[in-house]
Amino acid sequence: MVKQLQTGLLLMTGVAGYMSARCPFMPASTLIGLVGSLFLAITGSTILNMWYDRDIDAKMNRTCRRPLPSGQIAAWKALLIGSAFAFSGVLWALMMNRLFGLIVFAGLFFDVVIYTIWLKRRSSWSIVWGGLAGGMPVLAGRVLGIGAVDWVGLVLMLAILFWIPTHMLTYSMRYYDDYQVAGIPTFASTRGFQFSRRFIALSSIFAACAIAAAAVGIGMTGSYLHLLGVLSVILLVLAIGCMLHPSEKLNFSLFKYASVYMVNAMVLLVAQAM
Repeated sequence: MVKQLQTGLLLMTGVAGYMSARCPFMPASTLIGLVGSLFLAITGSTILNMWYDRDIDAKMNRTCRRPLPSGQIAAWKALLIGSAFAFSGVLWALMMNRLFGLIVFAGLFFDVVIYTIWLKRRSSWSIVWGGLAGGMPVLAGRVLGIGAVDWVGLVLMLAILFWIPTHMLTYSMRYYDDYQVAGIPTFASTRGFQFSRRFIALSSIFAACAIAAAAVGIGMTGSYLHLLGVLSVILLVLAIGCMLHPSEKLNFSLFKYASVYMVNAMVLLVAQAM
């Protein structure tokens, strides 16, 4: 029930946020606490989302084989495990630093309550709140490093917020029929594929700009800055191509590259700090 790739990327952003402020000094206890609390909170929210969405997951070919809709795990067990993970993660974070813990809790709240329970089945704009939840780990890491919310942390959070539509909207188009059967409103169903592809492209451009601003904010220089520039130019070229000539092929290329871009951007932030 753990989405390994998604969880791994969010953990990487949390570590990158912290190390952008504190590296090269990172006590082992802090690193364990950072990764451990975020892992529990992220995993807990994922399980709780699967518990709540088990009815619509059962209707979709893409998700019907997940543990809950397929009957591999009882719903009450998933609720218990998800709640325990989420509570433990937030409590651990609060014990480390109150503001860090509040931001971890905010990510959990936005993801489970606002995005999944309240808006996912009502509005295609629910992705905004899903994006905010995805941006909380990097902001939390930065806050743990400096003890306060600063503009760099907020910009890093926005970078993830703008990256999220590339992932979510691409899946909503690729599995359009599934979402229709489940009754989930998406940009593809409410505004069309062309609008969705242009929205993805515009979001990717904003994500690249946000990463660039954060890189300047932490003082990235030399080969790291040059490499980030090259990676950003490729992302911008793909995004502009999708804006001018939206197509399924270009959109999927942008979707795949955007994930590679974000991972490498986080690695470069860490490498610069070291």
